[in-house]
Amino acid sequence: MASPSLSTSTSSSSLMVLFSIWVCSLMVASAANFNQEFDITWGDGRAKILNDGELLTLSLDKASGSGFQSKNEYLFGKIDTQIKLVPGNSAGTVTAYYLRSEGSLWDEIDFEFLGNLSGDPYIVHTNVFSQGKGNREQQFYLWFDPTADFHTYTVLWNPQRIIFSVDGTPIREFKNMESIGVPYPKNQPMRLQSSLWNADDWATRGGLVKTDWTHAPFTASYRSFNANACIWSSGASSCSSSSSSNDAWLSEELDSTSQERLNWVQKNYMIYNYCTDTNRFPQGLPPECTATNSS
Repeated sequence: MASPSLSTSTSSSSLMVLFSIWVCSLMVASAANFNQEFDITWGDGRAKILNDGELLTLSLDKASGSGFQSKNEYLFGKIDTQIKLVPGNSAGTVTAYYLRSEGSLWDEIDFEFLGNLSGDPYIVHTNVFSQGKGNREQQFYLWFDPTADFHTYTVLWNPQRIIFSVDGTPIREFKNMESIGVPYPKNQPMRLQSSLWNADDWATRGGLVKTDWTHAPFTASYRSFNANACIWSSGASSCSSSSSSNDAWLSEELDSTSQERLNWVQKNYMIYNYCTDTNRFPQGLPPECTATNSS
């Protein structure tokens, strides 16, 4: 894993935080109801929907974690949720927030938040699976404490690209590179899922730091879910062939300002990129890495 570059100027970080707060305030509106949009899938009561559907919490103790998934399946969308991660000593825990299809050749778009000892930064782990193949990991630190308040985590998934964003700031782009033989998630509808679970065999410092169960239960909180997406039902998409202002995300791409912010994050906060890991790929880097898709 590469060493993080944390030499960002204070003024640059401050501007980014202010921008993030502004974007967060815009995204609170039109949040969906968790009772209507999600099913709790496991955890034996450790997952709870509260405040008339406005808040969802997942908990983890030594006996079990918990999880939920969307009632709807999506085939492309711009999906965001505000999450407040497990505070304090969260070492060994993983909060996963991802889109996934069914079957042995599944597609998947992952945010995973790897807990750490108190005072040490969370690691944001991202990955893209297509037709059952992943190994496209990029990892980041964040420029704020993700446990102190809610922050918005967004997946934009359209036929041309996948963009991972945090509080409106893009941190990763994975482009459709089918033209050079790289599979791209585009045919399998996916549900949004999230879970909180114990992964102390690998999550924190490669498994060297174990979960301290004296701090249990560990809790992550969710609010303000919003999906501007094509819902897949009975073999058909809810999106029509005619475009409107509501589905501009279907052709959305990074503008120059967003590209600058992406570059800023990757320069200062990326700590691992599979596209630069030549030891892992001694026979040569994956083709998308050499075709300018390493962002």
